[in-house]
Amino acid sequence: MSIEGIIPVWKPAGITSHDCVYKIRKIAGTKKVGHTGTLDPAVEGILPICIERATKISDYMMDLPKSYRCVVALGSSTTTEDAEGELVDTLDPGSVSKKDIENTLQQFTGELVQVPPMYSAVKVNGRKLYEYAREGKEVERPSKKITIYSITLNEDSLSYSGGEFTFECDIVCSKGTYIRTLAVDIGKALSVPAHMKSLIRTGSGPFREKDSWTLEQLAQLQAENRLGTAVIPIAGALAHIERREAAEEETALIKNGAVLPYEEGMPSPFIFMAGQTPLAVYEKHPTKPDKIKPKTMLHIEARS
Repeated sequence: MSIEGIIPVWKPAGITSHDCVYKIRKIAGTKKVGHTGTLDPAVEGILPICIERATKISDYMMDLPKSYRCVVALGSSTTTEDAEGELVDTLDPGSVSKKDIENTLQQFTGELVQVPPMYSAVKVNGRKLYEYAREGKEVERPSKKITIYSITLNEDSLSYSGGEFTFECDIVCSKGTYIRTLAVDIGKALSVPAHMKSLIRTGSGPFREKDSWTLEQLAQLQAENRLGTAVIPIAGALAHIERREAAEEETALIKNGAVLPYEEGMPSPFIFMAGQTPLAVYEKHPTKPDKIKPKTMLHIEARS
């Protein structure tokens, strides 16, 4: 039986997101597999994997907020802004109070402008920033707007040892946020060098650790012919998008990707459904205000 849908995988530290995709291809027995937002090799956590037709909805899932648990280290900065890089600067942070940290974290909620780190995959003039960084070159980096929906200090996590002060915080943010850059900026606000000591992605869109599966668990389910129990259907993964039941006379037109009349109050985008089956994501037509058009076709006719 073919598998189709989304599996919330718990990516272990030490492998790449592409490694996860490769392993799921083997487990699910298909090449049509993709992830919904890269996690650095050193980072563990939720990585929703899309299989077969579900690969069409990866962009919708990437747009959803992400949740992280981050340990910030005050007292030293690194080339990569995380614990993997070489030491750049040190300064004993001295006495930092819980109140100091809480007040500083409050400054980092809302819409922020962030400059991506040199060790990142952002492209400038056709090359990835980390390629310049490995050559010892510094180039101007494009800033971008991100949103921190919440950032909360875990009160029992404060620790000072050997000239390094660490604390843990939970962060909910928009896609494209560099948590290691956020850690560095928090340090700057406290007037000390800083880096991200460790990171776990605790949530991606609607998925949390309790919803996830390890690669070992998925391999075991496949061996028991129960892999389907780990798969979330497409409609379930798109619960954040409004939906509309297709009228009987509309169904064939929608399946063929027809442009349809706009009706007052229609959201954009929304999903046309036939019962529990998603047919297509539709949106307002960019040039015809009285029309809607398909954005993503989700229906596939059953093969005989």
